[in-house]
Amino acid sequence: MGLYQITITTYWLIALIYALFNKKAKQFVAGRKNVFRNLKARIPSDRKIIWVHCASLGEFEQGRPLIDQLKKEAPEYFILLTFFSPSGYEVRKNYSNADYVCYLPMDTRKNAKQFIRIVKPSKVLFVKYEFWLNYIDVLHKEHIPFYLVSGIFRKQQHFFQWYGKTFRKRLHKFNHFFLQNKTSALLLKELGINKYTVAGDTRFDRVKEITNNLQSYPNLEAFSKEALVILAGSSWPAGEKMLAQFFAMKNDPNLKLIIAPHQVHDDHINEILSLFPEKPALWTDVEKQTTINSNILVVDTIGILSSLYQYADIAYIGGGFGKGIHNTLEAATFGIPVIFGPNYQRFREAVDLKEQKGAFAINNFEDFEHILDQLIRDKFHRQRSGENARHYVQTNTGATKIIMNSITGKESGLTQ
Repeated sequence: MGLYQITITTYWLIALIYALFNKKAKQFVAGRKNVFRNLKARIPSDRKIIWVHCASLGEFEQGRPLIDQLKKEAPEYFILLTFFSPSGYEVRKNYSNADYVCYLPMDTRKNAKQFIRIVKPSKVLFVKYEFWLNYIDVLHKEHIPFYLVSGIFRKQQHFFQWYGKTFRKRLHKFNHFFLQNKTSALLLKELGINKYTVAGDTRFDRVKEITNNLQSYPNLEAFSKEALVILAGSSWPAGEKMLAQFFAMKNDPNLKLIIAPHQVHDDHINEILSLFPEKPALWTDVEKQTTINSNILVVDTIGILSSLYQYADIAYIGGGFGKGIHNTLEAATFGIPVIFGPNYQRFREAVDLKEQKGAFAINNFEDFEHILDQLIRDKFHRQRSGENARHYVQTNTGATKIIMNSITGKESGLTQ
């Protein structure tokens, strides 16, 4: 653990330095100030605690269906939700179905012991990728059951490399793994781990729930009526520039565009506005108006993207020209075809959607133009692709129920 401790300490020191001039690093550091004092004040002594930990916002969307269901089925439990990253905490710090939301203290031995001593969780759910060695060791030593939900493993991960012995040992300490796919199960089996269930991805349940509880926007209904709407969700500059180029070439009054960028700070919003000769409308200017007097709308706020897909005919999902694409399922559940950039292979749902002809991958503007032209001109092709996407989501729901039935059962359950 010596090297691991050094790595964690070094990470924290770097964060302290970056916090002097970087907003996100400042939030990362400031959010952990007084975390133990705040926990002591908020954690009740007369209720059992369920602790759910997510790295960031994407993992939260996978954990959310479980938290929502726990709140319905076992409201007597106090739910503690922790985040590692400001990207998750700052967006979901007021999430109503968690009784308390905070940052996870850095994974040092001292912090892990103090955190568990204060919280005394009855059960712990780590979402997808979270493997903090000191927290795992303390939970195991204290005989507190902990699980990985919506877990996914790949051969390239450190667990399966010659240098991954320290991390492999911790996998054996988990009480159970709820996995997204059979490949992950086979990889665990190679390590001699059989405590797993292939339950699927809880995000499918989340996006299905979104379609059942939509927020409607009358001005967007008018905006999309008798028009074909392309929605760029969680977009980055590479995709935004291609969209601007495409719209400049087409100059079609029946073609409309909604851009909901991943980053909504003023500099990025101004960059997007500068791409278009016709000044786009800003959501914060028109959200209370009955009409939108532009064919291009830029959403300069967060928290509404998942409901916007109901007004779209085609979705472009950002991130694929960077580290990896964002949430494709939020669009697919509405039965619209999805387009994304080349860096999608690490995302099972994107690979599956492409194989099932509900999504299309692009490498450059020429690909982008060709695929968009096909989808715009051929209504049957567009609708068939959209239905393929919707069918994929509908046939992969149910993970939440499987996990809930297991962790709330009499043998391992919340009633103990």
